[in-house]
Amino acid sequence: MQGQTGVLELLEPLKRVQEQVRDAVVAACERAALEDLARVADDTSEGDTIYAVDRISEDSLVQMFEAEIATVVPVVLAGEGLPGGQVVLPRGAAEPDAVWRVIVDPIDGTRGLMYQKRSAWVLTGVAPNRGSETNFQDIALAVQTEIPLLKQHLCDSLWGHRGGGAHAERYNRLTGERRPLPLRPSRARSIRHGFAGLARFFPGAREELAAIDEEIVRGALGDVKHGKAHCFEDQYLSTGGQLYELMAGHDRFIADLRPLMEPVLRRRGLSLGICCHPYDLCTELIAREVGVIVTDARGAALRAPLNVEADIAWVGYANSDIRAEIEPLLQKALKQRGLFDVAI
Repeated sequence: MQGQTGVLELLEPLKRVQEQVRDAVVAACERAALEDLARVADDTSEGDTIYAVDRISEDSLVQMFEAEIATVVPVVLAGEGLPGGQVVLPRGAAEPDAVWRVIVDPIDGTRGLMYQKRSAWVLTGVAPNRGSETNFQDIALAVQTEIPLLKQHLCDSLWGHRGGGAHAERYNRLTGERRPLPLRPSRARSIRHGFAGLARFFPGAREELAAIDEEIVRGALGDVKHGKAHCFEDQYLSTGGQLYELMAGHDRFIADLRPLMEPVLRRRGLSLGICCHPYDLCTELIAREVGVIVTDARGAALRAPLNVEADIAWVGYANSDIRAEIEPLLQKALKQRGLFDVAI
């Protein structure tokens, strides 16, 4: 099995692939109308809806990996839109012969990007290939690159490898200049006067998630005073974007608990909608390397498999003080509702 030196051989090729995806998507956004980008391209599978903007990156992703990555070492490439959820590269190679298992999301944050509301991200995580047993704790290298809005000339790239820290740079699309970008998670000891909250992007149990959110905030900060707002929230519809906000010091606490809502919805005769999947969260290694605390809903390390099907509940804390303030309240709220009985 290859070590840290081996995985770092993939860093520059992965950054090139992500930049190619970024540039292709930005160019397509410049050419197309919003209505064209937001057109549904495929809604027949059990996975997430595929929009026209998704096809821009998915159509060329395998070719990019063949040219940039598979010439270096054989890999299993996992991602939504691939036949069976994965492909072995180079063509003809057998899965057990692959050295690395690479999971990728070509556009994380499609909905915000296609309406030109917010940046999306290209996400990639690399782990030694242990077949179907490969999980988040095996990821040795992660890279994420921002896909900016058309009106935005600056965009960021971040990468980290296990035990080697995290790094970032800011790219100027107008001049081609690159400069180092410091990553500084918040050192605040409380969520007071900061951004914090639970993800509730889509209809379905949003009122239950909001009730949990209110319970946590009230337990941490007390009742809100007239005319005041003691903390705020930001519903960034991109898991990679949420991780970035924690790493950049913008957010102090984020939790995505959608998979835990299944029994709540079942009691109403409803089904669970879209949740966070491994490819959405595959760069959480970068956040951990920069000091952000990322756990599952029970407070343990994430161990989800690197496939395209698993639903993931996760929690991010900017630092240990924020965790100490929030985690007991979060777990109390979940236990009282019987939500820890859900297998995640």
